[in-house]
Amino acid sequence: MPVANVEERLLSLLATLEQCQSCLFEQGSEEIAKLLSLASLEVRMALHGVTGSDLKALCDILASNELRQESEAALIRSFPPYLKLVK
Repeated sequence: MPVANVEERLLSLLATLEQCQSCLFEQGSEEIAKLLSLASLEVRMALHGVTGSDLKALCDILASNELRQESEAALIRSFPPYLKLVK
């Protein structure tokens, strides 16, 4: 199957998943809608050639940045008020 055809089918599938997800949210079926969002993520990853290990690496980087920001904020809070930077 040609690559363009596969990409078109994935885009069509993604559009359908997003429509279904939207309808489910409107009906109050949030848990099922969240499951569809995971399916949409998988389709997007396939479209862009992102692997599971790529996604995990990104999540690890984001988590480490978040931890670093939290530790910096804790350090700043530990300074006496007269040493804090005023913007």
